[in-house]
Amino acid sequence: MPKQKTHKGIKKRFTVTASGKAKHRKAFRGHLLSGKSGKRKRNLRQDGVLDNYQAKTVLEALRPIL
Repeated sequence: MPKQKTHKGIKKRFTVTASGKAKHRKAFRGHLLSGKSGKRKRNLRQDGVLDNYQAKTVLEALRPIL
């Protein structure tokens, strides 16, 4: 029986918190920042947390390393 593999793309983009939630970096923060307000850029600094149904998919893909 082959081993279950970790999804490497998801491993690079998500981290799992101690309580089991999936954390990710927010989008729209890479370039073209001069047109965005300071408040918007400040809010994009914080990590996002996935909803339940999306977190379930991510955690299943990360299962072998958890």
